[in-house]
Amino acid sequence: MRSVVYVTTAVIGAGHAGLAASHFLTAASVDHVVLERGEVANSWRHERWDSLRLLTPNWLSRLPGAAYEGPDPDGYADMGEVVDLLERSAKDVPVRTGVNVTSVRRSPEGYTLTTSEGPIRARTVVIASGACNRPVMPAFDVPARVEQVTPFDYRNPSRLPDGGVLVVGASATGVQLAAEIQRSGRPVVLSAGEHVRMPRVYRDRDVLWWMHHAGVWAQRYDELDDLTRARRLPSPQLVAGSTLDLNALTSMGVELVGRLSTIRDGAALFSGGLRNVAALADLKLNRLLDTFDEWAGTAPGERHEPTRVPASARWRLDLRSGEIGSIVWATGFRPDYSWLDVPVVDEKGALVHDGGVVGDGLYALGLPVLRRRGSTFICGIEDDARDVIGHLVQGLKSA
Repeated sequence: MRSVVYVTTAVIGAGHAGLAASHFLTAASVDHVVLERGEVANSWRHERWDSLRLLTPNWLSRLPGAAYEGPDPDGYADMGEVVDLLERSAKDVPVRTGVNVTSVRRSPEGYTLTTSEGPIRARTVVIASGACNRPVMPAFDVPARVEQVTPFDYRNPSRLPDGGVLVVGASATGVQLAAEIQRSGRPVVLSAGEHVRMPRVYRDRDVLWWMHHAGVWAQRYDELDDLTRARRLPSPQLVAGSTLDLNALTSMGVELVGRLSTIRDGAALFSGGLRNVAALADLKLNRLLDTFDEWAGTAPGERHEPTRVPASARWRLDLRSGEIGSIVWATGFRPDYSWLDVPVVDEKGALVHDGGVVGDGLYALGLPVLRRRGSTFICGIEDDARDVIGHLVQGLKSA
């Protein structure tokens, strides 16, 4: 029987959130261990498609103690470069790789972690296991001849079966994959529900420069009118280097249809609300640009053409006809807390927390709008980790 390991803090996950937590724990002289089921940056190595690049320019993609050092600050990192950033950040971190955490339970001294390498006792625990552990797939009855693919499975268009492709979801992942597949020569139908339209450049600057400097990303979670909705918002329609919205996809030849409502008797049925959904996204885009102009103290800049919606988008697609060979489900992700044996997860599987403070020595990092609007992005983890670990340290001192 393996002996019990005792630490003050156990951090679960060695992605950007776990590494940022370790940085501030080290600065506060808190003994800790970072547990990773695979390798450092495991999801970036093994759960991403080949062409993926970060949505943030290199100058903005940084971790505590590991800023961008390359020759192209305005470029966008590919997966190899992201892994390199995380590996540099992990250089002096007490990471134990290949350790699978199967249970976290309360114990008299804090928490007991059951792992593949033996038990660990910790006074405090930081959950940094990510928000995108499982792809969301609706439970529809898809004909067996149609292959179903999630972003975890997809690598490049050549691995898809012959035939057209139905991409479901028009957030960042959906529009990127729809564009790549269309460019490969396969016909693509994109089912678009609620989405966040965003240009790559505004007034000759990257739109994320504006988000950063105008303070949009710094808005705190406790200042938002509807925090629950903010945390559920789709990721913005962004791609490295160029604008990729529904108009750009239409110009490429992608066919737009409404939100996928159901699949019945072998046919995909789509909502007729595409025009309204697109109009709402256009309205919110213009409000965002107004925010930038107000911050800059300038007159309104150029506004983008409204989304071009087909006059009669089809509402039905026969999946048995041979037109569609595969469905790519770009319908979002959810975290996996199946190992968390503490009653802190709601009925929808979301962790209940107040700005990353779960309670009783349990904390979280790396979730959408954890403490700020920018929490989702790598560059947003430093401020979140500083605050959350600061709260943890104060709790240890007062215990």
